[in-house]
Amino acid sequence: MQNAHHDNFRQTLHCYIGWSYDKAAAVDTANLTHPDYFINRELSALEFNSRVLAQACDESVPILERLKFLCIVSTNLDEYFEIRVSGLQQRLESGASAGGPDMLSPHAALERISERAHEIVEQQYRLLNENILPQLEANGLRFIRRRRWTHAQRDWLREHFFTQIAPVLSPISLDPGRPFPKILNKSLNFIIGVEGMHAFGRPCTKAIVQAPRSLPRLIQLPKELADTGEHDFVFLSAIIHAFVDELFRGMEITGCYQFRVTRNSDLYVDPEEVDDLKGAIEGELMSARYGAAVRLEVAHNCPEELTDYLLRVFRLSNRDLYQVSGPVNLNRLMAVYDLVQREDLKDAPFIPALLPNLKDADLIFDTIAEKDILLHHPYESFTPVLELIGRAAVDPDVLAIKMTLYRTGANSPVIDSLVAAAEAGKEVTVSIELRARFDEAANIRMATRLQKAGAHVVYGVVSFKTHCKMTLVVRRENGRLRRYVHLGTGNYHPGTARTYTDYGLLSADEELGADVHEVFMQLTSMMQTAPLKKVYEAPFGLHEKILGHIDNEIRNAESGGAGHIIAKLNALVESDVIEALYRASAAGVFVDLIVRGICCLRPGIPGISENIRVRSIVGRFLEHSRVFYFHANGEEKVFCSSADWMDRNFFRRIEIVFPIHDAAIKRRLIADLDLFLSDNMQAWELLNDGSYRRVTPDADEDRIAVQTQLLSMLTDSPKAATGNT
Repeated sequence: MQNAHHDNFRQTLHCYIGWSYDKAAAVDTANLTHPDYFINRELSALEFNSRVLAQACDESVPILERLKFLCIVSTNLDEYFEIRVSGLQQRLESGASAGGPDMLSPHAALERISERAHEIVEQQYRLLNENILPQLEANGLRFIRRRRWTHAQRDWLREHFFTQIAPVLSPISLDPGRPFPKILNKSLNFIIGVEGMHAFGRPCTKAIVQAPRSLPRLIQLPKELADTGEHDFVFLSAIIHAFVDELFRGMEITGCYQFRVTRNSDLYVDPEEVDDLKGAIEGELMSARYGAAVRLEVAHNCPEELTDYLLRVFRLSNRDLYQVSGPVNLNRLMAVYDLVQREDLKDAPFIPALLPNLKDADLIFDTIAEKDILLHHPYESFTPVLELIGRAAVDPDVLAIKMTLYRTGANSPVIDSLVAAAEAGKEVTVSIELRARFDEAANIRMATRLQKAGAHVVYGVVSFKTHCKMTLVVRRENGRLRRYVHLGTGNYHPGTARTYTDYGLLSADEELGADVHEVFMQLTSMMQTAPLKKVYEAPFGLHEKILGHIDNEIRNAESGGAGHIIAKLNALVESDVIEALYRASAAGVFVDLIVRGICCLRPGIPGISENIRVRSIVGRFLEHSRVFYFHANGEEKVFCSSADWMDRNFFRRIEIVFPIHDAAIKRRLIADLDLFLSDNMQAWELLNDGSYRRVTPDADEDRIAVQTQLLSMLTDSPKAATGNT
């Protein structure tokens, strides 16, 4: 672990190699479960969005990328309310007491979430209106408000309203015969204030207009119109506002205000009552569209009378009300990123590196048989993974293909290859996790297609999500069978492989292949596996293995040796692991945690977590890889994994952790970890109070942005930088 940039940290912590540990200063570890030692999971998850929002605020980031980050915050908040906040509300309504190691009650958590979420949303819209939209306009991208429409634009939009919008709208006046309609989760709606008598002689004060999802939320104006630029847009909401009176002839419109309700979308399937998992999930998907309301977003100028009315209808309180100055669904602006082809307003494009020895797909099995290969996406191409599966589908020597699928994306080439293999008569077995959140419907369609082609499809295991990322290819070579595997930290999704950072290992190692075979046998037969030689598996001992490695570092430090742990994760939540890391810190082990999102460990507790540093990297790509390093008295054990250190990954999911034995690949991963620990441009440091502080370089320090550096290292000179020779 030699890295000059990291030496400063080691020196401030007395240098982790060779310093003497004072056992007399050791803390009493019996009280490591104290609630003050843990950060609330939900508050930590929410705080991640403030770091993403900081990317949208960063003037050094191209403007369309900033818009994208702004939209990502909205998408993240949607899921946060649909799953996390709804869960807290259910616990509150059921009378549940404080839960989790921090012992924060549901009521207190909801109050603090509301306060922080309102701050984030207010910052979002202020940034949108005062900075991003003006900068977009300065670069020729305009979102034209109604008051700025020219006569020609207004005439075109009026015609567009009558021909493309009005025919699919169903305005609903509210009276005793027309109760408040069912509002679809996260849909765009309008509450209308009206005065007068309707056609049947009764007074009317309120109406609802729902915008079907078939209508685009952004309309691009034809550039042929007078005073219209190439990239001029109008929001659907603005068009409906402008011409809503045409839907209520004979009535006076007193106001038109957009609103959006977010509902509980967490699917629940009772394992004790399920005979057909697929059917149960399909039923839950239908009901989730109209789950309990958890958040109401309305236009900032909506009168209090109407907002109070909506809150009563949805059984929400003022804590759940978000009044916004702009579109109630900011993530609809994401469409602009794809519609506008302006490379000068986006991150510089790059071509993922393709290793020279992987350029010939016909030789992929020979290449993997020669030596293990590590791929680091998106810097290195995902194509070899696709070609492994594609080649296996047509290779006459391949007898079987087995895969786990969690998310694959629409029109996935992975599915095309598996279908072709099944239709060619090969043994194709696919474990598809139907409960991949928000991808349930897509996975059901995928499973149906594979079954029709003749593949064996299993839907995971009830009560346990199949989250591991594995491919096994069985090939006949020289009269014997040989196994080829791909093990990854991320999904078999070509789309996210371009934007998520993940590692994938290609190997023909016999013991590794035998372990993966055993796990697949377990997924289909649900019987116990034979003892695994290299792979760790959850829920069968992974938790104990991780604790064992931490305890080993503690013993080494207490006996005067070196102790160092590095873990790169998406989330750190599980309390036993956190307590073990506290014990390690107290024993003199230095712990570096690179945790993108949720972290419930609290650094900087005197005598307990002073030797722990936690940082989060937020940049152009979503950090998604999981890598674990243990010093092990110089043996330096390195693992990659599909699992975070969370309760669900250890106990309620099928996960794998796989070791890295190849010396060159191990060195490469250690160098990558050191680079992540040296980042002083895109890193955030977790403070003792649960907040994050952006890391900035000193005046005499080199500027290090890990993602930028990896782009330069791997895409410019892939052979030299990969460690694969």
